[in-house]
Parts: sequence; C-alpha cells; structure tokens
Amino acid sequence: MFVAASSTCFPESTLHEAVEKLIDMEFTSLEIAISEENELNPQLVIDNLNRAVLICNDTRRMNVCSYLFDSKAQGAKFFEQFEACCKLAKSTKVVTIVVPSAELGTPFNEEVERFKELVRIATLQGVRVCMRSEHNCLSGDPDTVRVICDHIDGLGLAYDPSHYIYQSNGKSDHERLLKYAFHVYLRDTSATKLQVQVGQGVVDYGRLINLLAKHHYNRALCIQISPEPGIDQMAEIRKLRLLLESLLV
Repeated sequence: MFVAASSTCFPESTLHEAVEKLIDMEFTSLEIAISEENELNPQLVIDNLNRAVLICNDTRRMNVCSYLFDSKAQGAKFFEQFEACCKLAKSTKVVTIVVPSAELGTPFNEEVERFKELVRIATLQGVRVCMRSEHNCLSGDPDTVRVICDHIDGLGLAYDPSHYIYQSNGKSDHERLLKYAFHVYLRDTSATKLQVQVGQGVVDYGRLINLLAKHHYNRALCIQISPEPGIDQMAEIRKLRLLLESLLV
C-alpha cells in the first residue's frame, strides 16, 4: 500500500497547481479527476487525446494511481466519453478508473447494466473500473454494493469508509466490502459530519490498513480532504499523510 492524494482536494486549482501543492507536501502519487468542471474534462479527452496525455504526464514524475471519471453526460455520450478516458488511461499506463454510482432512486437493473457496459469497455483497454462509495447514492448501501460487485465480473469498489460512517448510527456493516476494494479514499469523519479534522473523527486507520492487508490490498490509500472555511487544509492533508505513512512502516 502507498499514500496518494486526489486532485479533487483542490477544486479551485488547475491540475498543475494541485501537483505543485502535493509535491510541496512530499506526495509521490496522485489521482487525477476528469470532470466537466476541470481543465481536463471528458470532452477534451475525446477531442484531443494527445493533449490530454500531455496534461496527465506533466506531473513532475508523480505517479498517477487512478483517474476519477465524473461526467453528467447521458446515454451513448456517457459511454463515448468513458471509452476515451479508458484510452487515456492505457496511454498513460494507469490501470484504475473510478466512476460514481447513480443517485438513490435509480432502478437497480439500470445501474447493473450501466456498470456491465463500463466494465466491458474498460476491459478492452486493459483498465479496471471501480464504483465509488458515496452517501445518498446506490453505492451508499453495503448490501447493494455487494450484489452489484458479485453480479459483475471485474467490477471493483473505490471504498470510502466515511460514506458508510456518516449518518449510519453505527449500523453499517461496511468492512465486509473490503474484498471488493480496488481503490481507497480517506479523510476523517463522524456520524454527524462527513468530514472533520484529522483526529476528531472515528475512522480507525490502523484497523483499516490491517484489514486491507488481510485482503492482500496493495494499492493507493488516497486522501480526499475538501477545503473548509477556517481550516488549514494543507496542514490537514499533511497530517493525514504522515499518520498513514507511519502505519505502513
């Protein structure tokens, strides 16, 4: 296992600025978000793959551990964008692409068919797909995640314990999902707030790392801490990096 950080930590920064910040904090790996709000957006990847490859390779030797594909497109356009991002991943030698799950209320069978198609497309490019854990989405329910991952060969989970702890009242048996984990997101959280300062929440990082090791997980522990008013975000990210690295020794 190794510690990484997501470019989504810096929503107001360009990718180049995010890379500079992470290098200053001594990170060596990062996740790059591909979304409509970013300079690196799905349509750019379709229109100019070579340009997208140059952007993603300009990381000052930081390793790209994953891409987060977040598109509001629907139907065939969504799959076209995803296929282009899989080609980007293959060109930049990145294996993992994270895709958010649908919102609550989406028909279960519709979501299964969507991820089946995503896995089919990704497999052709040698890429693996992770469904992202997210509160108020289908992946926010551990039982739903288990059924979908068991049903679709090759689909993994971008496991984020915060989204199973928040508002769960301690009733969410989410650790059984670790066997599906292809990627892991981390921040500190409580039952009443999705993100709290590191050390003020209930995430047991030591226990989590031990459980992941039992499942032979050897990929990224990706920090995803959003900026909040009055909080030194850089200090929080650095604090969590140091804590995780001390537990991996």
